[in-house]
This record gives sequence, C-alpha cells and structure tokens, in this order.
Amino acid sequence: MNHPEPSLRNPSARTGETAAAGNPPDAAKYAFINEVIARVDGRPGALLGILEAVQERNPRKYLCADELSYIAAKTNIPLSQIFSVVTFYALFNREPQGDHTICICRGTACHTRGSRTLLESLRLELGMEEAPGQAGADKLTLTTPDGKFTIRTVACFGQCALAPVVELDHRICGHMNERALAREVDALGQERHE
Repeated sequence: MNHPEPSLRNPSARTGETAAAGNPPDAAKYAFINEVIARVDGRPGALLGILEAVQERNPRKYLCADELSYIAAKTNIPLSQIFSVVTFYALFNREPQGDHTICICRGTACHTRGSRTLLESLRLELGMEEAPGQAGADKLTLTTPDGKFTIRTVACFGQCALAPVVELDHRICGHMNERALAREVDALGQERHE
C-alpha cells in the first residue's frame, strides 16, 4: 500500500497565528526545524526527511505535537496529512522512547519459532505490563517507567532464516532464545552506567 507524501508548498509561509508557529518558547528547536525545512525544500520525500531529522534530534526519539503543528504551519501542509504520514510509517514515534530499543519480530517464521515467548519473557523480566487492549496485539510499543527500555514488535525484518529475530539498538540478532535475550538486555542496561 503506497502512501502519497504531500509536497512542501511555500515552506517560508506562515499560516494563521498558532502557538507553535507564533513565538516559540524553545527557539533552538524551532530554528533547527526551519533549517531542515530549508535544506530539503523541493526534494522528493521532503516531509519524510523533515520528520526523520526532527525525531532523531529529540532526546527521547519521538515527534511532539507542538513540533508537528509547527511543521504543518511552516510547510503549509495540513496537520491531518502530517499525522497521516507519521501514523502510517512505523519508524515514527508519537510517544517518548527508552534509551535502548528492543524490536521483536512477529512475522510468521519468527512467530512459529517462539517470538511471542521472547516478548512475554522480556516484558516480565523488565516488569512491564501490557497496556489495556494490547494483549496479543501484532503491533506493540511499551516503555519501562524509568525510560531505560522500549520494546516494540515489528511485522518482519526479512531475516526469516535467522528466526526468531530481535533487533537491539539497530543490531540484528538471529536465532534468539530467552536466555541469550536476557543477557543482551542486561548488557544494554549496564552500558548506560559506564
């Protein structure tokens, strides 16, 4: 399913007097957004580039509502279209993420080789409860209360021969089992204190 990206229309224009587009309280953040918009103006995939850059710069790797409103105002793209793009692509986060991200594949090969068990054991080890309505959900994002870890499920990494597959801070690990995953997560947890 293709999701058409809206083109940027007059990125220097301001539309209306919104709080985000008016006199922003965090001038450095909005100056960065202005710089990114100017840098990608007229390029294919400009909106995706803007959103990726803004999310990457955020210490918690997510897109705040005020940032999205500001981007909409500066690019003349309706906020509803921007939300549509953000919610369509799995790489964008609408909630703060942990210091470390653990993605567990829920594809058919990984599922049949025990990825659900990996997910459940990791969730219990980190003391995380499933949010209401997420029991058995194919798409899941949970963050520990201390902000150290975020667990996400993904549809498929395309590494079926390595099933079950887990991604730890962008590092693919194949043939994962509960004990190996616990060791890896423990090592990630200790990295922060060094």
